[in-house]
Amino acid sequence: MSDALDALLRRADALLSRLEAVLPQPLTPPDWEAAVAFRYRKRGASARLDPVRHLSTIRLADLKEVEPQKERLLRNTRQFVQGQPANNVLLTGARGTGKSSLIKACLNEFAGQGLRLIEVDKADLVDLPDLADLVADRPERFVIFCDDLSFDEGEAGYKALKSMLDGSVAAATDNLLIYATSNRRHLLPEQMKDNLGYTHSERDGNVEVHPGEAVEEKISLSERFGLWISFYSFSQQEYLAIVAQWLSHFGLDAARIEAARQPALVWALERGSRSGRVAYQFARDLAGRGGADEGMAPVASVAATADRDAPEGLDHV
Repeated sequence: MSDALDALLRRADALLSRLEAVLPQPLTPPDWEAAVAFRYRKRGASARLDPVRHLSTIRLADLKEVEPQKERLLRNTRQFVQGQPANNVLLTGARGTGKSSLIKACLNEFAGQGLRLIEVDKADLVDLPDLADLVADRPERFVIFCDDLSFDEGEAGYKALKSMLDGSVAAATDNLLIYATSNRRHLLPEQMKDNLGYTHSERDGNVEVHPGEAVEEKISLSERFGLWISFYSFSQQEYLAIVAQWLSHFGLDAARIEAARQPALVWALERGSRSGRVAYQFARDLAGRGGADEGMAPVASVAATADRDAPEGLDHV
């Protein structure tokens, strides 16, 4: 009898283990002292906050030719960490111009004052209320970071983010903001048919009675961000200024920086972009080869400086 009971208990325990694997588990707090940035990870029904062990080292001083954008985000973040009213922020514009890097630089600037960052993938935005509850009673100030954000129509994360920004019955927590980056201003794809004049065929009953409301829905999410910061493609002179800044960072002298102007333009032409990211990649390549390019003599001392740890996680560059 005891053998049968033991077997039954083992089967029951195995069944419970399987159920625990598929049933939603409450989000448990991480060790908040372990890091200043965390990444929200979800596997099946379980979720956790993993500390980011190797944080981007980029600083505000590393970001050139984005001074107006830098000042606006810096001011908003400073207000936030000081306990003053501040806005959720949407950073939009050309790729490689510094949107994500600026957020990371602000984290490095204010981490000592209690700023913390939680990176959340688009697919996990439906869990934003759980994250808000988790940090609500913490003394730190938290930024939810959503990088390269855009939605297709009908995605669950769209409604969740929209409700979290403004519209939920629950009040927003004072120690939580959302910073998002996107190449799209309105986050949803906009179709040409949305801009065409509205026509109606009596043979077609499958039309919207109020077609303008469909367009309003597509722009309603971005309007819930209190602060919009736009980034633009760099001019040739701005691109070359960023190249010079990174070459100086890697230890090249003024003469070699000047001589690198033409190769930098060729590099940008080959890449089809004059972004800050392309400028950084050129500078890293040139410094790694000892500063040698067409018409430029290699310099041994530069090769050593190219091995320095440059700021990681750059999108400005």
